[in-house]
Amino acid sequence: MSNVLTLTTRIVSYPDPAELDASEQALLQAAHQAAGKAYAPYSRFFVGAALLMANGDVATGNNQENAAYPSGICAERVAIFSASAAHPDTPVVKMAVVAHSNSFVINRPISPCGSCRQVLAEYERKFNRPIELLLQGASGEVYRVASVADILPLMFTADDLHVKP
Repeated sequence: MSNVLTLTTRIVSYPDPAELDASEQALLQAAHQAAGKAYAPYSRFFVGAALLMANGDVATGNNQENAAYPSGICAERVAIFSASAAHPDTPVVKMAVVAHSNSFVINRPISPCGSCRQVLAEYERKFNRPIELLLQGASGEVYRVASVADILPLMFTADDLHVKP
């Protein structure tokens, strides 16, 4: 007999970023500044990430492309790996991710790719606390997602490595 699993995701949309509190607006601004420093000569898709750590520190990252495409890395992973290297025992509380382009319009919030979602999910699990996401395009509307788990249902975890037959 089959069962049906129903998965739901709750995303709160803010048409005007001014609806966010000052610290969240500052985190988005830090992500925009990071995007401005991205190295994206091939895609012209400049992504910035800024994360707030539990100790109040903010770490940023941006995408770094390479002509051999698999050799590049996304902004989200640059930011979280940098933060983890500097503060391995400090949880991430919140991450803002934004994207710009000088070749096309990005007029809606963007979200992390699958690889970044999986990496972020690992840090949620490591610290047993959600990482809230603020997602935006070049400007305008912002999405708030309460946890990476909300955008990566049925995620692969360390428990999957220890499944007994």
